[in-house]
Amino acid sequence: MDVSGILQVVENSKLVYPDEEKTRATSIGSTEAFQKLLAQSQADPASFWESVAKELEWYEPWETTMSGSLPDFHFFEGGISNPSINLLDRHIAKGAGNRTALIWEGENGDTKFFTYNMLLAEVNRFSNALRSLGVKKGDGIAIYLPNLAEAFIAVLACFRIGAVYNAIFSGYSEKSLKDRLTAFEPKVMVTADATQRRGNTIYLKEKVDHVVPEIPSVEAVIVVNRFGTTVNMEPGRDYWWEDLRAKMSKDCEPERIEANEPGIVFYTSGTTGKPKGVVHSGMSFVVQNYIYAKYHMDHKDDDVFWCSADIGWLTMHIWGIVGSLANGVTTVVYEGAPDYPTKDRFYQIIEKYRVNKLFTAPTALRMLKSLGDEVLNQYDLSDLDVISLVGEPFDAETWRWTYETLGKKNIAVNNTWGQTETAGCPIAGAAWLTPMKPGSAGIQFLGADVAVVDYDGKPVEPNTLGNLVIRKPFPMLCRTLWKEPERYYNAYFSQVEGCYFASDLALIDEDGYIWVVGRSDDAFNVAGHRLSTMEMESAVLEVDGVSEVAVIGVPDTIKGEVPVVFVRLAEGYIESDELLSNITASIVDQIGAIARPKEIIVSKSLPKTVSGKIMRRLLKEIVVKGNVTGDITGLEDPSTVAHIQETINSRTKI
Repeated sequence: MDVSGILQVVENSKLVYPDEEKTRATSIGSTEAFQKLLAQSQADPASFWESVAKELEWYEPWETTMSGSLPDFHFFEGGISNPSINLLDRHIAKGAGNRTALIWEGENGDTKFFTYNMLLAEVNRFSNALRSLGVKKGDGIAIYLPNLAEAFIAVLACFRIGAVYNAIFSGYSEKSLKDRLTAFEPKVMVTADATQRRGNTIYLKEKVDHVVPEIPSVEAVIVVNRFGTTVNMEPGRDYWWEDLRAKMSKDCEPERIEANEPGIVFYTSGTTGKPKGVVHSGMSFVVQNYIYAKYHMDHKDDDVFWCSADIGWLTMHIWGIVGSLANGVTTVVYEGAPDYPTKDRFYQIIEKYRVNKLFTAPTALRMLKSLGDEVLNQYDLSDLDVISLVGEPFDAETWRWTYETLGKKNIAVNNTWGQTETAGCPIAGAAWLTPMKPGSAGIQFLGADVAVVDYDGKPVEPNTLGNLVIRKPFPMLCRTLWKEPERYYNAYFSQVEGCYFASDLALIDEDGYIWVVGRSDDAFNVAGHRLSTMEMESAVLEVDGVSEVAVIGVPDTIKGEVPVVFVRLAEGYIESDELLSNITASIVDQIGAIARPKEIIVSKSLPKTVSGKIMRRLLKEIVVKGNVTGDITGLEDPSTVAHIQETINSRTKI
């Protein structure tokens, strides 16, 4: 691949060193101490993971810390514990029972607050409710809820009784819901009467009623009464959450769980083909995300932490449930759209709850940047201390705005890389302990062994694009695919022998920082030159007035493929010949004439998942086929697709 454009971005990105006073205030106290820990974790990962696991509570010690190799491996084999006691009981035993654990706010302004004592009581009540319905260790629970407090309680209850849970995005259509339920085969479903998104009511129970009769495994449906809408309640199958809760004790003995037993099944978004049910072990998931969140966020007891993801994506479980509660912090949960009913709702939440640690997506920050500094300056966001991100490449221009304008150069900005399959982020920085590098995903993190290789598995030279792989297992790495072990091997381990194949293109620069430039199938060939979406998008985002961008390659009879650029403009900017010329000039200047776009399409919005990933696949389908044939209900705003179709149809055919 021609990487000249990427290398220019890399070359222009310089290390930004952390504030020394804030470094001294971290739990480890110095960059030297962290670098020593990092080196030890990579030289002897078994000893490192053993020391981390010993910081948590266990009923019985493990026999072997680390055994096997990719793709078949175990951690803390024989160790018996329970995730929920490490997320709740452990803190209460240390006197933190009256610390606020959860702050919930709905899109309509409703709020709820739970201390650790209160949250444990609710988790125990729901755990007992599930047991009263015959749920046993290993049974499947499907959680089809928005970001409600009850969704968090349901997850924690599954941990407590050893049930295996699958959280399903509440915006999914009946077809997507049915596909996941058919594959997962849950015994119990948890849903709500309805939810709201951008002021629109989404009737969840109605969807469930249409689907569940075709899922023979489902014996019970538990319904949260969120809005008091009229719903059908099937006698003997359907139960109101509150009715069950009222009958249950606030005490519940946790199930004893071996560290490698499955706890979580998460279906990938299924960009192509049948979604994959990624399986994670419950306790190993807790161990690693406890230590990763501690250093990624510099978590402390008095943090107010907000993860802006939806519970239908694993990001929320990694950061907003396990990572935060394992570290004993206060977590903010928001039910609705982050730019509704006003575009500055995101700022309002940060200011209202004095959020000092934020985990979000690059797309959210680009949205905030597009609002302009006048809107930003209306809010006191001085408590912000760390902003971490995941989801897609984070361009250097938005990084600089986040650090300099939003954070007043007084925050740590921690871009990371992770997947549903990796759970947490094995590529990242440590807040206030490692230098930041705008645009990069960070460094190889604690206990991880990642590399950039060619198709023969040989590491490539620095500043050379290759395939991102993981060479050694870590505790939270996926263990299999639900009921599809053969697909697990074929999907991740058939490409490079002995390695997990991430299907991402990346390079490692001379400072050891890793740049993940996008999915390998996001790259495209123009007259024999392989171009990356990241390098083109980075060039476009440097143009004044551009808020968001997505680049796709579309078929061309002469060149094979040619780039088409979609942009969303910042507030106060309108489409003009000058702006379009500036976009083209920036691409040609930074990459070359070979990357000159065939067309630039200005749209008021781009199709994104709730976690913030721009769905380039959908854009390509619209351009090439004229419409989208697959399910779009997993998008943050499905109406975006129709708008883009109208925009394209009103222009000269591409």
